[in-house]
Amino acid sequence: MAKKVVATLQRGAGRVNTKCIKMVKSPKTGAYTFKEDMVPNQVVKEFFQRKD
Repeated sequence: MAKKVVATLQRGAGRVNTKCIKMVKSPKTGAYTFKEDMVPNQVVKEFFQRKD
């Protein structure tokens, strides 16, 4: 029963934001860190093209 309710909510409302996770290498240590952000669907490509 709960699965049906969850599926209905996802279909009905639509999603306008996307959680983007980008792996970035630190210039000092060489270790990788993760940048997370909730962005509108129209800006997803720009988020990954940005140099942070």
